Amino acid sequence: MRQSIRWILLAAAAMAGAHAQAQAPLTWQQVRAQFGAANPTLRAGQINIDESKAAEITAYLRPNPGFSFSVDQLQPFNGNPYRPLTYAFPMISLNYLRERDHKRELRRDSAQEATAIDVSQQADLIRTLVFTLRSAFVSTLQAKAVLALAKDNLDYFDRELAIARDRLAAGDIAQLDLKRLQLQRVQYESDYQTAQVNLRTAKIQLLQLLNQRTPVDQFDVTGPFDFSDRIMPLDEFRNLAMDTRPDLKAAAQAVDKARVDHQLAVSNGSTDPTFTFDAAHNPPIDRYFGFGVQIPLRIFDRNQGEKLRTQLDITHAERVKDAAQALVFSDVDSAYVTLVSSVELLKPYRDTYLQMAKDVRDTMEYSYQHGQAALVDYLDAQRDYRAVYVDYLNLVGAYLTAAGQLNLAVGREVIQ
Repeated sequence: MRQSIRWILLAAAAMAGAHAQAQAPLTWQQVRAQFGAANPTLRAGQINIDESKAAEITAYLRPNPGFSFSVDQLQPFNGNPYRPLTYAFPMISLNYLRERDHKRELRRDSAQEATAIDVSQQADLIRTLVFTLRSAFVSTLQAKAVLALAKDNLDYFDRELAIARDRLAAGDIAQLDLKRLQLQRVQYESDYQTAQVNLRTAKIQLLQLLNQRTPVDQFDVTGPFDFSDRIMPLDEFRNLAMDTRPDLKAAAQAVDKARVDHQLAVSNGSTDPTFTFDAAHNPPIDRYFGFGVQIPLRIFDRNQGEKLRTQLDITHAERVKDAAQALVFSDVDSAYVTLVSSVELLKPYRDTYLQMAKDVRDTMEYSYQHGQAALVDYLDAQRDYRAVYVDYLNLVGAYLTAAGQLNLAVGREVIQ
């Protein structure tokens, strides 16, 4: 019996340890890894790449040879009806189309260029979805920070209410002051409940991107919720974007594919001969075989339309590439300005306003408790403290979102 209880306790401890391990908060790297492995949109995009690779096989296939067999001169109603095959004329024929001017190789090159474009487009899809994922991750961290602040404010005000009740019992304050404090607590309770709802909403969005069915209460993330005022120069971000942005790379690859397609259109305007070999037995003549070649005369149709269309496609692809390059610079510049603006707004909060709001609140608290300040002044100081800290957290969230926007503009994570 004791042995059974021991095993039950060990199993329960192991299950508890596994449960605790499963509920450990996820870092950004872990969230990113799970996203890449489980997001259905990304997995569907990978299938597109596999389909393009399969199209490469089809494009490089050789033409199939042709085979025909016929029997002529059957005479079931003339001569001897019991020997209808006496003068039968059997014949077999083989033919094969010989493609000239590297048509097969050009089809393969065009298919490979299409695959390269699909790979770049998949990378661009990852770029945009990672930004969405990062925004959801930042929103969750921000909601956690706001919830912690709301909890601290509520706990702080509960302590003040306890002191006020003691002062009322001692006759140090009036009943009206206590009621005003109790009414003020409603605001902090509302902030706390709203922060809880916002946190659950942010987690739900993150779970959707991760394609997880984990209960919201058992899911959590962790990471730094802060900012850095050290930012690289704008030109460095521009250069990185030009080297990294997958949509710009896809636009350049589209130009290369258009050129290959034009070469293929020119090649398709050439003549492809069909070689034929046939063999037959024509009684009473001996067996024979022969050769032949069929050459289409490209007098009217020399693929002029496709040649012109593909030539125009080259110009079109080049214009799209120029537009993509302009968009890259615009995205980087806009995101950079937003990030710098967020940093400039955050610096005075970090260096001055946060400590100033805390000092004013603590001073007014001390003065009110010693009868040297009015209740309304103390409540105003507490509201200012709350507003300053909430503004700071919102600005940090805006900074991290702007950093994600800059990462999106560059094409990779340059700001963690």
